[in-house]
Amino acid sequence: MGHKVVVFDISVVRALWETRVKKHKAWQKKEAERLEKSALEKIKEEWNFVAECRRKGIPQAQYCKNGFIDTSVRLLEKIERNSLSRPSLLAKDKGKQSNPFVFELSGEHWKELPDSLKEQTHLKEWHICNTLIQIIPTYIELFQAMRILDLPKNQISCLPAEIGCLKNLKELNVSFNHLKSIPPELGDCENLERLDCSGNLELMELPFELSNLKQVTFVDISANKFSSVPICVLRMSNLQWLDISNNNLNDLPQDIDRLEELQSFLLYKNKLTYLPYCMLNLKKLTLLVVSGDHLVELPTALCDSSTPLKFISLMDNPIDKAQGQDGDEIMESEQERQHFDKEFMKAYIEDLKERESVPSYTTKVSFSLQL
Repeated sequence: MGHKVVVFDISVVRALWETRVKKHKAWQKKEAERLEKSALEKIKEEWNFVAECRRKGIPQAQYCKNGFIDTSVRLLEKIERNSLSRPSLLAKDKGKQSNPFVFELSGEHWKELPDSLKEQTHLKEWHICNTLIQIIPTYIELFQAMRILDLPKNQISCLPAEIGCLKNLKELNVSFNHLKSIPPELGDCENLERLDCSGNLELMELPFELSNLKQVTFVDISANKFSSVPICVLRMSNLQWLDISNNNLNDLPQDIDRLEELQSFLLYKNKLTYLPYCMLNLKKLTLLVVSGDHLVELPTALCDSSTPLKFISLMDNPIDKAQGQDGDEIMESEQERQHFDKEFMKAYIEDLKERESVPSYTTKVSFSLQL
């Protein structure tokens, strides 16, 4: 008995599928026409547009005219362009006039700077806060009129060497980022007056080239990993405020009295066991904040009520860290805790200054923080 062989006519099969394809395309065309005439797509588009506007903080009055939502003018792009040369809408609502020389940006939806920013080289101030931006572009050297770089609480991991080209820069705030080093070229910004590198957690040193910054009056390098006062800081002859709290200091340099203009010195939450006698040579020092738990020796004159110095000794209570978190979560909580720590100390010092009579020595102020 032989094998049975099944024979197909290929042309018949092809004609069958071609008919089915034509019918499917015709159905797709009719469906597209139906959706085009339907109000559902327009409603969906309007809802998505409204949601995006609300997420970016755009007031309803700007996209809703006489009860109708205007999506035809590409409002989002227009608002983004305008934000490059004027303060935020929140500031505008408070009655502030727009400033064409100030650039402001905030919000975690920003992961990089707008491309059009490089064309705004007339800007004098950048205020960028609470974004996911990691890199400051090298074209920053084009902003020769820059006075203030305010970049706190972002994800910045490094600063470009081109920052040294900003000869008119007066303030640099890169606090609570992820910096591990500061470019030595920053020492070329000879007019810099304020430097804030606090809360980066991993910063261990400042380049010697920063010794050239003779106009600096304010330095904040708290909440990092400094094991000693940087040499460049000791050479900042006009320094009035130095915050090096919450680091790994075991002692102070014997030439700390080189800072003849120093008025406020914050040292709390370190590992200091003594204060050198040369600190008595800081004749303009009016505020000294240290951690009292480890101190076993200090010049008695620091506690003398006849001096203008307000000496504050803080007792540091350890803070339990949550267990079972991954590295990123621990780092985030640590930065938040350090930020809260600084805000608390600011409020405490301001309250101290406002009192009519302030004791020259405050014994064991309990300093405990919990998130």
